[in-house]
Amino acid sequence: MTTVRTPAGRPVTEEEARAVQDALRAKVVLDEPGPPPGTGHVTGVDVAYDDERDVVAAAAVVLDAATLDVVAESTAVGRISFPYVPGLLAFREIPTVLAALEALACAPGLVVCDGYGLAHPRRFGLAAHLGVLTGLPTIGVAKNPFTFTFDAPAAPRGSTSPLLAGDEEVGRALRTRDAVKPVFVSVGHRVSLDNACAHTLALAPAYRLPETTRRADALCRRALREAAPALTAD
Repeated sequence: MTTVRTPAGRPVTEEEARAVQDALRAKVVLDEPGPPPGTGHVTGVDVAYDDERDVVAAAAVVLDAATLDVVAESTAVGRISFPYVPGLLAFREIPTVLAALEALACAPGLVVCDGYGLAHPRRFGLAAHLGVLTGLPTIGVAKNPFTFTFDAPAAPRGSTSPLLAGDEEVGRALRTRDAVKPVFVSVGHRVSLDNACAHTLALAPAYRLPETTRRADALCRRALREAAPALTAD
């Protein structure tokens, strides 16, 4: 487990954070298809918070995309370095997520975030932010549609419908199981939306959420339980 120091030079106000988003958003790459589903590595990242103790834990879990077997995993913990502000949550998560990715013993390949990419009020959610900072292909797979609208996709697994901001498609609602509530897929960086949906289906053979998210969620929660007492004793 890696312990993360509060990053120097980080944004400390909402205005500074939005300025960083504006600068980085221009670097998002949307014209690459991304790696083919079922090949190479695919990595889930997730975070867990203990707000009372001011602690955040991140996990990165690398799977073999063909078998969904775990190849490598890592965790990082640190102090929460930015207040809770809707639309700016990436600034609370990025330092520990980056540290967890950097601690991996192998290349992560495609990174799947439990959250949003372009499906974000400022079109720059965690998946896009992380992709620009690392150069890795990234997608967001969220549990709810945030502030966006959609029509329910057809019941069969694999059905989709556009996730809309007015007339703009910012992602898709995707059924990963027959007649079960969809997940919400959006592009982060260097992946097409069609490919992002195909990856999500390949990663969710048995459950609503992709295996990347399920594994990373369990690991970061365990890391938080183990780390919070030690950090708060400092």
